[in-house]
Amino acid sequence: MMAKLRQLLIYLGLAALAITTGFMLRAQLMGGGSQTVLSSEASQQGAKAIFAASLPDIQGDTQAVSQWLGNVIVVNFWATWCTPCREEIPEFIEAQKKFSDQGLVFVGIAIDQADKVKMFSEEFGINYPVLVGSMNTWSLLEAAGNRQSALPYTVVINRSGEIVETYLGRVNLKKLEKLVIPLLTENPQAQQSKEAS
Repeated sequence: MMAKLRQLLIYLGLAALAITTGFMLRAQLMGGGSQTVLSSEASQQGAKAIFAASLPDIQGDTQAVSQWLGNVIVVNFWATWCTPCREEIPEFIEAQKKFSDQGLVFVGIAIDQADKVKMFSEEFGINYPVLVGSMNTWSLLEAAGNRQSALPYTVVINRSGEIVETYLGRVNLKKLEKLVIPLLTENPQAQQSKEAS
């Protein structure tokens, strides 16, 4: 009982911190997410950290993020208590429906309590994998370039497993589509042979 209470208090403290940070960034981020520029080394380390992660899904089964390597992946870090997160999820559902047959996979990583994430996912009809992160997931966010530890945070990864873009704050879907559509037509083998020559 004490451990549950302590965990709840930690979640509440982190939620308050993320909300405060979110409000401070909100004016800056109005209009669709600010991009974080990562050096190529930081980008490689961030991608490596994401693909090394294995987290439970909403059914409680552990899923390795690496299973989606080879697709264009949009990893979205979010929480049920985060208003901008809640606002962008219906657009992600729509984009997943629109581009899944072309190799686009959204992966939601919720930093929240599993029961709340499951209820939210079912209520909204999320049609892409939703994983549930723990307190350790904040280090994954940081590895992927989120120095502010604010939510939502979205990472776009190409078919070769490289981070091509990150967004802090609510993502503008039109901007995201402009980035993702060319990535869907890229052939990673052709890209690698071009780099080798």
